[in-house]
Amino acid sequence: MSEFDLRKPNPLLIVISGPSGVGKDSIVQRMKERELPFHFVVTATTRDRRENEVHGVDYFFVSKDEFARMIEANELIEYAIVYGDYKGIPKEQVRSAFASNKDVVMRVDVQGAETVRKLAPDALLIFITCESEEELERRLRERKTESADALSLRIATARKELMRLDAFDYVIANQEFHLDETVDKVRAVIAAEHLRVHHRKVTL
Repeated sequence: MSEFDLRKPNPLLIVISGPSGVGKDSIVQRMKERELPFHFVVTATTRDRRENEVHGVDYFFVSKDEFARMIEANELIEYAIVYGDYKGIPKEQVRSAFASNKDVVMRVDVQGAETVRKLAPDALLIFITCESEEELERRLRERKTESADALSLRIATARKELMRLDAFDYVIANQEFHLDETVDKVRAVIAAEHLRVHHRKVTL
């Protein structure tokens, strides 16, 4: 085998994370719209489907009984209770993508990202934030997707999550009305990682 063959980069496990309200969903959606060559993991969740969400595209919406079965069968990379509902990442999607040498992009919360890091130390963790805590709170309030009590909990959780930055490899501020620039920065990080002398290697 030639040295060139030896240096072929391994597929990356790319984690897009950060507090609620920073635009993680929008970033991943724009990456999909650009038809970038990644496998985008679909998260399983027990929460109710929102009006604009599609089963199997935005999330796999499953019952708590089905989610419990997936846990017992060890079918999830990570799972957690998020605002009273379960979310988890199915392992098989990642393994199938790696088998075809495709990078995998997953969008998880900060707690989930840290769980992925424990399971896969060479995962690439990108923390998405915005310009300030005040801006983050404004974005959360303007979403108007939950009750006042639920909103207060989400804001408090987001402030705590901002303090977990040191657990990540890169931080990118997703400025309002600059989504494409943010996606370009994410792509630049991924491109640089593929040029590393010592490649990341994830096994699940």
